[in-house]
Amino acid sequence: MDIAYGKGLAGFIGKRLAKKMNLPSAGSHHLSVSISHHDDGLHWDRVFNQGKAVTSLFKPVGNKRQGYWLETTGPLSMKLTVDIKQGGWHWRCLNMSVLGIAIPMWLLPKTHAKKVIEDGLYRFHVEFSLPVLGSLVCYSGLLKSK
Repeated sequence: MDIAYGKGLAGFIGKRLAKKMNLPSAGSHHLSVSISHHDDGLHWDRVFNQGKAVTSLFKPVGNKRQGYWLETTGPLSMKLTVDIKQGGWHWRCLNMSVLGIAIPMWLLPKTHAKKVIEDGLYRFHVEFSLPVLGSLVCYSGLLKSK
């Protein structure tokens, strides 16, 4: 897995954001992902370089036409939908809250997150950016099964 930070102010903001997400420094790193299903939803545990786990809970809400995913990571909750483009899943954030308080979308970094299947493996890309400043932090790679 590779991680990159923006330049100047974008990089400064990206590194602060990454610290809250337990992301490592720029460069190539080991990422381990464990996905399991429980009664309360789909659990994703991401561990960078055998460090502290970043745990998210995904709950499906509604149905195919009017449904969405609710992702909760610590105090952050995001209402997400999935757009299918060029054979991949592209997550799109519909709204976000911190500790149950809605945050206006215009205040938040734009998120670009997608996954595609490449040669039978899972290729992912997650990037946070701000208008004018550009990319804050980006991590991407190809997950290998054990």
